Amino acid sequence: METALERLLPNPEHAPQTLHAAMRYSVLEGGKRVRPLLAFAAGELVNADPARVEIAACAVELIHAYSLVHDDLPCMDNDVLRRGKPTCHVQFDQATALLVGDSLQSLAFELLASPSLTDSPARQLEMIKLLAVASGSRGMAGGQAFDLASVGQALTLPELEFMHIHKTGALIRASVLLGAHCGDTLDETALTQLDRYAKCVGLAFQVVDDVLDAEAPTATLGKTAGKDAADNKPTYVSLLGVTRAREMAHELHHDALAALDGFKQSQHLRELADFILQRQF
Repeated sequence: METALERLLPNPEHAPQTLHAAMRYSVLEGGKRVRPLLAFAAGELVNADPARVEIAACAVELIHAYSLVHDDLPCMDNDVLRRGKPTCHVQFDQATALLVGDSLQSLAFELLASPSLTDSPARQLEMIKLLAVASGSRGMAGGQAFDLASVGQALTLPELEFMHIHKTGALIRASVLLGAHCGDTLDETALTQLDRYAKCVGLAFQVVDDVLDAEAPTATLGKTAGKDAADNKPTYVSLLGVTRAREMAHELHHDALAALDGFKQSQHLRELADFILQRQF
């Protein structure tokens, strides 16, 4: 993925050089690449051509990177550290960071429009729509808006889940479904099961994130530790406590694996569910 992203991102020697350098700074040399890994693992279920999955996986990762650049801005979460290095607006400036996010989002959809993605125009349009919905007001951006509006609020568990199904879960679900659209066609039952898996691992990812934010040091996280509590943000830890939050992550992991029953070649999806649960605890 690092090689593919490096190849697809604009050359920093081409104008505008600062913007292109900032785009590469924000995407390369960092991140777990969980979303691309999920796309490739889902592609295995449908005998997808890895070259096609690579396009979809890069598109998702570019959307994810853009969201981090914008989330870190002073008008959002106002963070100064991401992936163990200064955030984009600190390393460059706020205006450049804003344009980096815009440009990464545009590049993601340029990739999904590539003629080499699929032989089916209808399927390609469906994939473009899938990522657009997952990125917009009914997905990631909407979840971020809900998050900003919830600072200092005491949310119920359903409200917290609603927020993270959109903010974190929407793009994770899109990663899995985009990978599954790169190969043989799945029936509606199989797609529903796969979406169930993605929803569960997406929520588990956020629960684990909340536990790590409460317990892990900044050096381990690569971002500022304890910031959610300092900013008075509602989290699974603030609502449930660490012990119950961990139990919930285990329950979501179990449900994710159960959703894969009946699928062949699901080993990597299962291993990714394990990784999401087990990272740092």
